[in-house]
Amino acid sequence: MTLVEDFSVLEKHGFKLLPYHLAKSEDGAVKAASRIGYPVALKIVSPDVEHKTDIGGVRIKLRNEEMLRNAYKEIMQNANGKKVDGILVQKMARKGVELIIGGKKDPQFGHMIVLGLGGVYVEIFRDISARICPLVASDVEEMVAELKVHPLLEGARGAKPINKKALEALVLKTCRFMAKEDLKELDLNPVVFDENGCDIVDARFSR
Repeated sequence: MTLVEDFSVLEKHGFKLLPYHLAKSEDGAVKAASRIGYPVALKIVSPDVEHKTDIGGVRIKLRNEEMLRNAYKEIMQNANGKKVDGILVQKMARKGVELIIGGKKDPQFGHMIVLGLGGVYVEIFRDISARICPLVASDVEEMVAELKVHPLLEGARGAKPINKKALEALVLKTCRFMAKEDLKELDLNPVVFDENGCDIVDARFSR
């Protein structure tokens, strides 16, 4: 499945995603950004690209049409002959703490949920906590407490703590979704949390 197809399935299951549109041309991206509202991000959608940032396939904080057109051209140049299904135009996420909420189907234990530090550094720091599904609210509290970055979630250095209810609800929803769809793997990464809620920035899953 493509990124946009994954997004569509998630939305049908009640996951709230940032406004987005798959553009097939530069002018199409401009029109999409006008509808969505600046600032926006652009992301390459390609079956040949696993990590979009590694090839320069992402541009963020685009505040106007000139910035968007330049970013679109840069991404297409960086694609360097790879198959491109389109460019995803997406509303910029809120500022906050980037987490990953993921999961996989273990052959012995069944579906498992992972919570941890997200974003581009997820594979470097590997700060994660895992539980076997199904989960309850207290499981999510324990997972948060086990993370090395949990002081950031509690509001370190004068920052406000993240919305724990939003985190709890999303983790439990993800657990139910994985079981219902019998998914092999799922990654919501990053999900940006602040004191008011969260934004799911990227997602992928496989059956």
